[in-house]
Amino acid sequence: MNKVQLTPDYIFESSWEVCNKVGGIYTVLSTRAKTLQETHQDRIIFIGPDVWKEKESPYFREDQSLFAEWQREACAQGLKVRVGRWTVPGEPIAVLVDFTPYFEKKNEIYGWLWEHYQVDSLHAYGDYDEASMFSYAAGLVVESIYNSQLSALGAQPKVVYHANEWMCGLGALYINNKLPQIGTIFTTHATSIGRSIAGNQKPLYDYLFAYNGDQMAGELNMQSKHSIEKQTAHHVDCFTTVSEITAHECVELLDKPVDVVLPNGFDNSFVPKGTTFTTKRKEARKRMLQVANALLGEDLDDDTLIVSTSGRYEFRNKGIDVFVEAMNRLLRDRQLSKKVLAFIVVPGWVGEPRKDLQERMRPTPTPSQREGSQGSCEQSPLPWGGDGGGLEVPMITHWLHNMGHDNVLNMMKFYDMHNRHEDKVKVIFLPCYLDGNDGILNLTYYDVVLGNDLCIYPSYYEPWGYTPLEAVAFKVPCITTDLAGFGLWANRVFGHQGEITDGVKVIHRTDYNYSEVADIIKDTVADFSNMTKKEVDACRRNADQLSKQALWSQFIKYYYEAYDIALRKAQARMERQ
Repeated sequence: MNKVQLTPDYIFESSWEVCNKVGGIYTVLSTRAKTLQETHQDRIIFIGPDVWKEKESPYFREDQSLFAEWQREACAQGLKVRVGRWTVPGEPIAVLVDFTPYFEKKNEIYGWLWEHYQVDSLHAYGDYDEASMFSYAAGLVVESIYNSQLSALGAQPKVVYHANEWMCGLGALYINNKLPQIGTIFTTHATSIGRSIAGNQKPLYDYLFAYNGDQMAGELNMQSKHSIEKQTAHHVDCFTTVSEITAHECVELLDKPVDVVLPNGFDNSFVPKGTTFTTKRKEARKRMLQVANALLGEDLDDDTLIVSTSGRYEFRNKGIDVFVEAMNRLLRDRQLSKKVLAFIVVPGWVGEPRKDLQERMRPTPTPSQREGSQGSCEQSPLPWGGDGGGLEVPMITHWLHNMGHDNVLNMMKFYDMHNRHEDKVKVIFLPCYLDGNDGILNLTYYDVVLGNDLCIYPSYYEPWGYTPLEAVAFKVPCITTDLAGFGLWANRVFGHQGEITDGVKVIHRTDYNYSEVADIIKDTVADFSNMTKKEVDACRRNADQLSKQALWSQFIKYYYEAYDIALRKAQARMERQ
């Protein structure tokens, strides 16, 4: 007979990205919050770093009435916290903790960590100390709330603590040691050593069976991050990751199989519906074309095929290199029947919005005005001339601090991709976070996705892949690879290798077939440019349909499986005492 699944009375979850938008983990947690809030109203408590010293976080609203009694106790204990709501759908409770007071105790904390769990913090550098002190502070917050509020509830409440990424490992180990009655869960969204192997141009997949994680950590100067990640994986009650491909990585590099895979879902409640969707899509396309025309001195119309890639600026891992390669090859493709406007939406080391471009965009310039304004930016940092009346450096919207050393610009320069008037493919680099206030495009990221005809994410290293999932949720067909967890999942749903007619084209990618992948992307875009409106609409419908199978309502069951595993282990531990 099946055992009844144990469900937690309280869930604590910590991440560096709670109320702090940095990357994909923010999307995982913020979109899942609504689903958990519906079942655990105000008993799901997120803990994040209080990094907003001078200005207020745009993602957090303080509320001193929440846990008011505990807030007073925390203050007396020397814990610097702010309690409020995370301003995302569901508005769950969030506790932001100031971790800076713990830096002075750093050596003592690392000594304790070595003594109890053999975590090597000797080789720490970069963000290791900052993350560890936050993680320690998050552990103290849970300990304080538990002892102050929850332990007095009569029967011992069922509580889980969920730590995300190596950055929260220390807190999970602290709770494992100090509060054995709490079930601990650890999710690695990407192994630190796997990401590093891939990012250092080493073949990850063919040699995965031969890599020794500890040895590679030494070779790549990753000992401390790898050590906390590995020891947390081995000591928590439930170890998880986000896809089968990363689960395989965990076995090989961390010497620990995962207990359950937690695929990343999506909450589509903020995807516009009906006429609002159509209106927003039209507005986004109009704005994207307006920026492109001002930058290039062109007159691209709505028949232009708009494509893009986006994600973190991991040039090889995210396939940005192969995207540029494919666009370069597309320039000479005779099957291409439309002009293509390709955006690279990747936050770089951004300086400021281009004033010359802002000037161009103030009134919409007429063709005669365009001709007269060519000399308006003679002081631009690089002497790259564009044709067709465009601005100099006609491939970027914001100046960078490292113009001469930027991978995207250097690859385009190497291929002589200067967005000339006669080129049917124009490539524009948007190197900033799109929050709607970037000074040039002034659209949010999701508005930009909505304006695309096709999104392209040819990742080499991608544990899950939120970008393609977001694209299909906005009914935009996309191209991804089977080295992305999402691509593998899509193939499983389809029952075959995904084609663009399914809504997602899943390219087979290996350590060595970069050139073949670039050609397949080029051919897919050319084929898409020849599709009828009816065929394109069918692709969009299929994309939308697939996204509905990846909603949190479908995937949350895996989290309950993880909660059950953690609670049972905690229960057994307490019975043994």
